[in-house]
Amino acid sequence: MTAQTPLSLTDRRRALTGLLAAPLLMTAAGAVAAPTPLVPSPDLDTRSLDDIHKAAMAEGGKLIVYAGGDVPNAYAGVERAFMTRFPGMSIRMFADLSKYHDARIDLQLARGRLEADVAVLQTLHDFDRWKAQGQLLLYRPADWDAIHSEYKDPDGAYAGIGIIAFSNSYNTAMLTEATAPRDAVDYLDPSLKGRVVLTYPHDDDAVLYQFDRIVHAHGWDYMDKLMAQDVLWIRGTVPARLAVNEGRRAATFTASGTFANIPNAPSRFILPRNDVFQSWAQTAAILKEARNKEAAKLFISWMAARDTTVGRTGQWSVRRDVPAAGGMKPLGEYNTSPLRFKDFMKDRERIEILKTQFEHVIGPAAGPNPTGMKGVYLVQT
Repeated sequence: MTAQTPLSLTDRRRALTGLLAAPLLMTAAGAVAAPTPLVPSPDLDTRSLDDIHKAAMAEGGKLIVYAGGDVPNAYAGVERAFMTRFPGMSIRMFADLSKYHDARIDLQLARGRLEADVAVLQTLHDFDRWKAQGQLLLYRPADWDAIHSEYKDPDGAYAGIGIIAFSNSYNTAMLTEATAPRDAVDYLDPSLKGRVVLTYPHDDDAVLYQFDRIVHAHGWDYMDKLMAQDVLWIRGTVPARLAVNEGRRAATFTASGTFANIPNAPSRFILPRNDVFQSWAQTAAILKEARNKEAAKLFISWMAARDTTVGRTGQWSVRRDVPAAGGMKPLGEYNTSPLRFKDFMKDRERIEILKTQFEHVIGPAAGPNPTGMKGVYLVQT
C-alpha cells in the first residue's frame, strides 16, 4: 500500500469539507466518517531530458536551487554544465550552510513568498518534516529505479543525488602518505602540533557527527588532548580543505575530497585505517509551491541520469550501476553508515546538547558565514 501523501492547508480544508458532506459509515462502535482515499505515488516520468527541457522552456526557462555548501559560487561548474546541456535555461544555485537554507525556506513558506524551486541539503531531517507538512512535490524521474532504495523516499518526495564523505586530507608537500594522520588518535601526535585545521563541530552537523563518534570511542579526554595541539578552528569544511591545499596547515579530518588520482594535486583525500568515517547522501527535493516546476523536474532528472552522475562523482554514487571513483570498493564495504547519520540528524534535542558541549570545550564558532550569504531572499526582484 502506498503511504498517504500529506495535504496542504488548502487541501486539508477541502478534504474536511468533503468529509462533512459525505455519508457516514455505520459500525458496531457507531458512526464514523468515510476515510480519505490514499493519494497514489506518481508514476515515473518517462519523458526524455530533451522533452522536459522543452516543457521547462515553455514555463519560462528559469530555475532557483538552494544548495548546501560553505564557499561562494560552490556550484558554478554545475550551473555551467546545466546551461550547456539545456540551451536557453537560466539556473542560479545559491550555496549556503544547509542550516541557513532550511530556515530560509521555512520563513519564506511562512510568509507565502517561496523563492527556491529545489532544495539540495545536508539537513536530512528536513525532508521527512517537509513531506509530512505537505511542502514537497512528489516526483520520480525516469532513472528512479537505479537509485539505491535507502537514499530515496518511496513516494518520490526526495532522493539523494550523491554521496559525500568527510575524512582525512593532507598536504602532499608537507606530509607523505606514510606520515599522514588517518585515525583520530594520529592527530594527537606531537609532530602535528600547530599543523592541523578543523571545522567547528558545533557549526556543522555533519562534522558534529564525526566528533560525536570520536568522543564515543575515545572519551572527552580526547578533546582535551586535541585542544593542546594548537588546532586552527575554522568555519566551513571546504575552507578547511583549502587551508591544507594552500599549506597553511598540513592535515584535517573535517573535509571531503576526491578519490580520483589528480597529478600534482596539493592535497590528497584518504580514509581512516580503523575509525568510523562520516558519509551521507546529499538529498534533493522539489518544493510543492515552486514557481518553476518543470525546470525543477528537469534538474532532478538530469542529476539522476547516469551520464551526469558518472561525470561528477568523486567518491560514491547513489546509483546502483555507477562504480566508486578511483577504483574504490562499494561504500558498504567500509566503516561508515549514511543511514546512521540520517538517524542522528533526526534527534534534534541531542544535537543541541552536543553543540553546547563542544562550544564549551572549543569556544564559540568565530568568523563570518564563509559563503557571505545574508538575508531571507537571495534573488533580487
